[in-house]
Amino acid sequence: MTPTKQELLDLQFVDARHKLIDLAAFLDRIDRHPGEPDYRMEAMKKTLSILLSDRPDRARAVLEAFSDHSTEPIPQAVFQGAFGAPRPA
Repeated sequence: MTPTKQELLDLQFVDARHKLIDLAAFLDRIDRHPGEPDYRMEAMKKTLSILLSDRPDRARAVLEAFSDHSTEPIPQAVFQGAFGAPRPA
């Protein structure tokens, strides 16, 4: 049986609320510290408008906003790992 919106809210609202408060605290910490603008914060800000939209594919759209869509390999990786957002060219 497919749950109703009310049932989903009853089950998951507190968890979603926690995640939003955690994100707000992270943004507050970033704002309180000195430093230059960073591409990762720009990518995150871009996704906020997606979250507030009524589109049915928000999760996919946010994932794509954080994805690197380049097709050319880089000459040498600076380290093993990912940055979590596409770096500006």
